[in-house]
Amino acid sequence: MKVAVICGPTCVGKTGVSIALARLLGAEIVSADSMQVYKGMDVGTAKPSAGQRAQVAHHMIDIVEPTEAYSTGRYVSGAARALEDIISRGKTPLITGGTGLYIRAMSKGLFTAPDADMALREALMGAEAQNPGFLYNYLNTIDPQSAERIMPKDHRRVVRAIEVCLKSGKPISRLQAEMTRPLPYEFIKIGLIRQRAELYEMINGRVDTMMADGLVKEAEQLFTLKLAHTPVQAIGYKELFAYFRVEMGLEEAVLKIKQATRRYAKRQISWFKGEPDVKWVDITGIFGEKEILNKIIPLLPI
Repeated sequence: MKVAVICGPTCVGKTGVSIALARLLGAEIVSADSMQVYKGMDVGTAKPSAGQRAQVAHHMIDIVEPTEAYSTGRYVSGAARALEDIISRGKTPLITGGTGLYIRAMSKGLFTAPDADMALREALMGAEAQNPGFLYNYLNTIDPQSAERIMPKDHRRVVRAIEVCLKSGKPISRLQAEMTRPLPYEFIKIGLIRQRAELYEMINGRVDTMMADGLVKEAEQLFTLKLAHTPVQAIGYKELFAYFRVEMGLEEAVLKIKQATRRYAKRQISWFKGEPDVKWVDITGIFGEKEILNKIIPLLPI
């Protein structure tokens, strides 16, 4: 069975287009967003509104507490069940999101790796704090193949690669070469893209809207909780947490949120550009959902 995927960078317009497409097809949406799985993180992750979710059923949103660790493996298992359920009811599934690893894991498979070891991670980050550059140099020693494709300052991925190697006795690059089989569907991936200047302007505007919609209050509610590692690092919350700790002013925090989001969008584009099976649709200057659908529909298995 063929399953459509709408992917691309944050703020490009995936949510509105996907809802319009789902309504046209009578489909249900399976979210592929690593932050929207968390409850209570609504404004900062740009979750579909209650009104939008009333129009179209959404899966894989609000399924885990922000204090709980979550993995790509758990996501794929949950998404597989959601897809099976949707199809069993005679409905059409539509996957949409910007977390490239989730989409890759569904469509190309996922390797089995050890669970997170928070004590080890803290020790590794402590060593990095005392000796900047330690993490990447260590990874380059034990798994040079992974070090070649991970940015030195991407400490989260560097730590995970080291953790997997130490816990499993195998480099993560080798485990990835022994990946499990993908889900039993033919994924048709449609990537939405805009010219960089337009996308960045939209990102800046979205952050301003989030602030007006209560992002600070939402972050304050989360700040007192003992959050899992991933939510703590989520763009928007991370910067506001620093503001709450009086490490920066609110204006600076907002500027950093915008900057971090633009950088994230750039990384997403690079990731999806590296996927050979994405069919790109340039929607620069197009904001009407009907016009965008006219460009997407000819590429879909309908």
